[in-house]
Order: sequence, then structure tokens, then C-alpha cells
Amino acid sequence: MGEAKANKTQKKSWFAGVQAEFKKIIWPDKASITRQTVAVVVVSVFLGAVIKILDMIIQLGLNLIA
Repeated sequence: MGEAKANKTQKKSWFAGVQAEFKKIIWPDKASITRQTVAVVVVSVFLGAVIKILDMIIQLGLNLIA
């Protein structure tokens, strides 16, 4: 019985610790999230285009060799 009570106390303590840590988080505002999302999408599209162009150049070079 003593172990069950100690285990229950540990769980309460753990959840209290998690709750305390969540209160410390500074969540970003909507404008910041929007800017960061747009930046990620723009960079992803740009890198996708660069990779596609490099792929086409390499493919053209290999076709000239073969």
C-alpha cells in the first residue's frame, strides 16, 4: 500500500512540475507565427526550384554523354 501512495504522490508531483513549466513558456503571437510560416514556405519552394533546375542540368549533361 505504501508504494501505491508514493507512486501517486510522484505522479502528482510530476504533473505539477509539467504544469509549472508550461506556465513559463512564452507563446509566439499570431503575427510572428504567420511570418515564420511564410518564410518556411518561401524557402521550401525556392530550394525545391533550385533542386529541380540542378536535376535538369545534370540530366541534360548525362544525356549528352550517353
